[in-house]
Amino acid sequence: MSGTTTMASSEQQAAQSRAITAGHLPRGTAWFVLAGAFLVSAVVFAFANTSGDLARFNIAGTLFVGMLLYLLAIAVISSIAESRRHAMDRIMTGLISTAFVLACLPLASLLWTVVVEGAERFDITFFTYSMRNIVGEGGGAVHAIWGTLIITALATVISVPIGLMTSIYLVEYGEGKKLAKAITFFVDVMTGIPSIVAGLFIYAVFALLVGPGVRMGIMGALALCVLMIPVVVRGSEEMLRIVPNELREASYALGVPKWLTIVKVVLPTSIAGITTSVMLSIARVIGETAPLLLTAGFTNNLQLNAFEQSNGQMMTLPVYVYNQFMFPNAADPDSSVARAWAGALTLILIVMVLNILARLIAKIFAPKMTGR
Repeated sequence: MSGTTTMASSEQQAAQSRAITAGHLPRGTAWFVLAGAFLVSAVVFAFANTSGDLARFNIAGTLFVGMLLYLLAIAVISSIAESRRHAMDRIMTGLISTAFVLACLPLASLLWTVVVEGAERFDITFFTYSMRNIVGEGGGAVHAIWGTLIITALATVISVPIGLMTSIYLVEYGEGKKLAKAITFFVDVMTGIPSIVAGLFIYAVFALLVGPGVRMGIMGALALCVLMIPVVVRGSEEMLRIVPNELREASYALGVPKWLTIVKVVLPTSIAGITTSVMLSIARVIGETAPLLLTAGFTNNLQLNAFEQSNGQMMTLPVYVYNQFMFPNAADPDSSVARAWAGALTLILIVMVLNILARLIAKIFAPKMTGR
């Protein structure tokens, strides 16, 4: 008797479940429709690309047409299988997703072009050789890669402590003070300074201290510092402000001094946001060309000493890409253009790797939230 009752209740629950899910598309249908729409769009544009060159494949058109096909398909399928309300909900969701795809079209097109064009010279030679004594094919960008890493690292080491301590003063000590208001004003002004002005400023300072015509890696790092510091200050300031005051008050109630509260409570709580602001500042300056042309110069040789005055010019990836593209070798211009694309791809990968490392650091050092 109990077994019969159990089977009856199970059948009743199954019937109720079918009644609840009736009139709904199976889970994952929208994703399958989206994948099919992109596949159809890619096939159409692949046939339209008669040249067979991947770089000429219209990835932006593929994504846009794919989203239009998805909207049409999901509207028809949902109207047949679901109610009008559900169909309208899926259409509006699709329109919002289409708006997001439209916003990402320039980025997708840029990444596709750089990856396809840069893959031609993305080889071991490119990462192990410089451009010294290279007049045609071959050569690489090892000198530019090292220059970019050294100059960016020096700029980060200088900028992050200055920017972070400035933001700590603005949030923790300077609330309502005239000095804090003046610092905020000048930081906002520095945020809008053109990069070429930062390069001219550092060049003029070193021309007075050392002499005109000198170019060194440290000059390029200082020029990037002028651009990095305001980004670090503003980003870190906002992250410190969102730390709840209750955490500070609880620390003060235990007799912890203010400076230790900042070090042990405020900074660990906001470390993820601060790391993100630092990465934004690095991404802001790692691709700058104009200030580095004025301060660090350009060379075909590997230079690892950022403080050397004689023959101290240091190549960076943005300047390397600029030189290879704007001044190609007359005998073999295609090789120069290929090296320029490979340099651009390398720069994008460096930024991506730095962002991944920053995420890992923020995850490791962020305070652990333990539940009861």
